[in-house]
Amino acid sequence: MLAASGAIAVAADNPFLGDWELTLPNKAAGWLGVEESGGVLTASMMMVAGSVEPVAEAKLADGRLVLTREHFVEQKDASGAKVKKRIPETIVATLAGGQLKLSSTKPRENGVGEERFDFVGRRTPPMPSAPDLSKVKFGAPIQLFNGKDLTGWRLTDPKADNGWSAEEGILANKAVQENNKPHKHFGNLRTDREFRDFNLKLEVRVRENENSGIYLRGIYEVQVEECYGKPPTTHNMGAVYSRIQPLENASNPAGEWQKFDITWVDRHVTVVLNGKQILSNQPVRGCTGGALWSDVSRPGPIYLQGDHSSVEYRNIVLRPVLKGD
Repeated sequence: MLAASGAIAVAADNPFLGDWELTLPNKAAGWLGVEESGGVLTASMMMVAGSVEPVAEAKLADGRLVLTREHFVEQKDASGAKVKKRIPETIVATLAGGQLKLSSTKPRENGVGEERFDFVGRRTPPMPSAPDLSKVKFGAPIQLFNGKDLTGWRLTDPKADNGWSAEEGILANKAVQENNKPHKHFGNLRTDREFRDFNLKLEVRVRENENSGIYLRGIYEVQVEECYGKPPTTHNMGAVYSRIQPLENASNPAGEWQKFDITWVDRHVTVVLNGKQILSNQPVRGCTGGALWSDVSRPGPIYLQGDHSSVEYRNIVLRPVLKGD
């Protein structure tokens, strides 16, 4: 009982509790959330790409936060059989002057030496209260895609292969690999303009097994995926990727146009898909995998994911929120 009481006291005074915006090497984005419940410390992370996932262990040691992430790689044993090898990653965080300093150490997959890198974090600003959307005023509509060419758009990575083009009013990404030729790394497409709060309407078409994403402010992905008839998850159409599950799967069958109506105000998101509200003014704690940066306070572009598969968009219209005095 004394040990449990001590754990609760330590957790209550834990300066690491809360959400953190991470900046990794090469300015890649990440996120860390640290929580305590009943004297038990837990944490979730997103590092550059992929999902927000819980870490295997979180603890305090000598004034530091120590996190353990587990990675599994498939290798062959002496007999040639495939086995999964566990590779633990240890992340040690210290706090100084309001800045989080973190160091990652992980054994190499071949068992020789270690991989190490340092990165930083800062506390995420407090979440605003849910806005009263009935009182929000929107400005004049902005046609983000002119239907004729890619004016106003550019790749997020200018070195990537460009599969995007304008075809008869459709913004199309053709992410097709060519036989017997080097693998192409297709790029994501972003608006030149950046926005804060807004309503965004667009239509998207995905065929069987196709996947894309609509990034709000360049850091929050609303998932686009062919998933007709499947149970709703945090990874299918209309979800905030790996963060918020839709109330229902409102997607149309593969090959049909789907209508999105997305409202983003004060870090809260509402998503209407094909006329059904599937996310209702819900807070989003931080960036998702593939974010351009982790700073939730700065404006950002609309960006469309093109590195996974082919996809088509059209009728992309944004109305910015008009802020009062």
